[in-house]
Amino acid sequence: MKRIIPLILILTSCLQLSGQTTNDSRVKSWVDSSYANELVLIQEFEVNVPLEKVWDTYTTKEGWESAFVALAEVDFKVNGTIKTSYNQDATIGDSSTIVLHIVNYVPKKLLTLQAEITQNFPDFMKADEKDLFNIISLEELKPSLTKVTSYGIGYKNNPKYQSLMKFFIEGNELSYNNLILFLETGKKAKY
Repeated sequence: MKRIIPLILILTSCLQLSGQTTNDSRVKSWVDSSYANELVLIQEFEVNVPLEKVWDTYTTKEGWESAFVALAEVDFKVNGTIKTSYNQDATIGDSSTIVLHIVNYVPKKLLTLQAEITQNFPDFMKADEKDLFNIISLEELKPSLTKVTSYGIGYKNNPKYQSLMKFFIEGNELSYNNLILFLETGKKAKY
């Protein structure tokens, strides 16, 4: 399961079905289950930096390696990819690599990603791969305050996904708190 954490970030990437958030986190997480057959994982936070700094972190190799993962390769364009690994001793392209496809984007506003489901993910997710997306929305609240909202969509409303949500919520909150720490202090995440 530890190998799915990168997907968590992007598919992102909150089993607080009651709407509660975890303690000690600036990230608010919840699951919207208003659609009978689908769960939507929603996570949001504010970070005290200009929007452009957040956008640059999501769209560059340096940003990914500073805030999210040990290794990254970014080909930022529609139909491009973001390839990552949490293992600093790995090589991009080996079995630890997570591949995120860039479906579309609106500069400094919206980014839609879709992860490749590999053998590191639960088998039941493989059949749903085409339905799983992460939409990241950025909003400038003030010149040095940015709101980030992540929508993990395509999760099925069934017991397997419901039990997986807690893992996704915790992993994503860790990743987003690392992002906040990097953006506000310059301290890079360690993997």
